Amino acid sequence: MRILIVEDEPLLAQRLERFCREILGEKLESVRWASLWAEAAARLDESPIDLLLLDLNLHGRDGMQLLAASVAGSFHTVVVSANTDQALRAFEYGVIDFVPKPFSQERLALALRRASEKDARSAGAAKYLAVRKAGRVELIAIDDIVYAEGAGAYAELVLADGRRELHDKTLEKLQALLPPGFERIHKSYLVRWSAIKALYAQEGSRYEAELRSGLRLPVGRSRYKELRALLG
Repeated sequence: MRILIVEDEPLLAQRLERFCREILGEKLESVRWASLWAEAAARLDESPIDLLLLDLNLHGRDGMQLLAASVAGSFHTVVVSANTDQALRAFEYGVIDFVPKPFSQERLALALRRASEKDARSAGAAKYLAVRKAGRVELIAIDDIVYAEGAGAYAELVLADGRRELHDKTLEKLQALLPPGFERIHKSYLVRWSAIKALYAQEGSRYEAELRSGLRLPVGRSRYKELRALLG
């Protein structure tokens, strides 16, 4: 795992790094530290990471602005902050966990485990996904998403009004943030369950899901029977 710590208190940053090394051992590929958001952004441009440990109060700067920028990235974000009053809002933005300060090694270990699991699920309920557009970050309401299509290292969000927005996370990481109402029907598709009208078995062992819009999407063979049972 490649980790970037964004924390303006050196002693806390050192403690986070030490805990990460002790918890992850050989699973930790790299851990770096930045005390300023501009410095963190530069480090993110230099090399990719898997997890961002983010303090919401960096030298008095608005942490939610930093959070919106971070959750638009391809990595998971765990907030480590004393601002517990912002925990609910942080989860709404799509963080995988919120670790309150002061924190123990056991609590950080839980967050790291949650972030590293293949089928990770956020500890909270996200309401928005952040997408980068022309040098700015825009929040997309999850309620507006009909389905997401995998596009390599990215996911294309298809909204109820027909718009398509490119999100920097893979389908796997996106699935960790979306509520249970979304189903992985195929390796390339993650669909809002309530948007599915019917399932069909075609010749040649091909399966499809018909959305309420009339659009048909492929369904993985291994998922068809399970989805059929859910649909009733």
